[in-house]
Amino acid sequence: MTTSPALPRIAVTAGEPAGIGPELLVRLAATDLAADLVALAAPEQLAAAAGALGLPLQLLPFDASDPPQPHRAGELRVLPVPLRRPVTPGRLDVANAAHVLEMLARAAAGAESGTFAAIVTAPVHKGIINDAGVAFSGHTEFFAEHAGREVAMMLVADRLRVALATTHLPLSAVPAAITPAALDTILRLVERELRERFAIAQPAIAVLGLNPHAGEGGHLGREEIETIIPVLERLRTEGLHLIGPLPADTAFLPDRLAGYDAVLAMYHDQGLPVLKHVGFGHAVNVTLGLPYVRTSVDHGTALDLASSGRADAGSLIAATRLALDLTSRAG
Repeated sequence: MTTSPALPRIAVTAGEPAGIGPELLVRLAATDLAADLVALAAPEQLAAAAGALGLPLQLLPFDASDPPQPHRAGELRVLPVPLRRPVTPGRLDVANAAHVLEMLARAAAGAESGTFAAIVTAPVHKGIINDAGVAFSGHTEFFAEHAGREVAMMLVADRLRVALATTHLPLSAVPAAITPAALDTILRLVERELRERFAIAQPAIAVLGLNPHAGEGGHLGREEIETIIPVLERLRTEGLHLIGPLPADTAFLPDRLAGYDAVLAMYHDQGLPVLKHVGFGHAVNVTLGLPYVRTSVDHGTALDLASSGRADAGSLIAATRLALDLTSRAG
């Protein structure tokens, strides 16, 4: 059954079982949302987290053939994904990497089939999945490969939106990855998604330079002259509103941010520290380019906080609300 646009069915994955994900899902379940919320998780973990937090939680079975049902605070429908080994909070276990990957695969398959209108993800631990022998660089790349789509990562904190030309790469690999074809693809994708997903009629995108001072006329690097500027000029002739390349150290000044709808940073740590400084705890990671909506938290597994009762669910709640907003616009 395909989810109804009037009541979108949103899958929420619990993430790394030794981290704060299960607790975040319990706190999310206590929130009123105009959506059909379905958790992909080990039910016993959710029950244990609810007990530890002292929050009432009724776990209900999920049947994809049922019509979408409105979420009610204190209830949570669950698509069970079994743990491979019992969990000790805060202690990673390579055996449960398969549990995490199964959650993601089942969520992706459900979204691609139309069962889910959106996926919201709690944090996973990339290192333990790689330690289990599975090459894994992040949710974004996982869902892109599963769907066979070109995608872009964009983080959103209120009106500030920062997309990335490259994601989880060593800094030494970034210059070679910024090719004319790759930059052309990412800019077209971001511009299209801002129009279609975010309902911005003529989005203005600020493009950062790769080098300090955007290369300073070639004295600090030639990537701007040889790659970035020619791509921007060509796309402008097609009607895209692109600003730059801009020096990254001044592009985020408040008066300048007012002049554009999104920023394209050339690499992960060029744009995200600014966004997380502004919005940590309520920022949302959005994967652009998928055939469905996918959002995520802006933080990691916080193993040191697991089962402490002190984890802040603000980012997961914000991610779910943004997923609901984006699916409603699409409907």
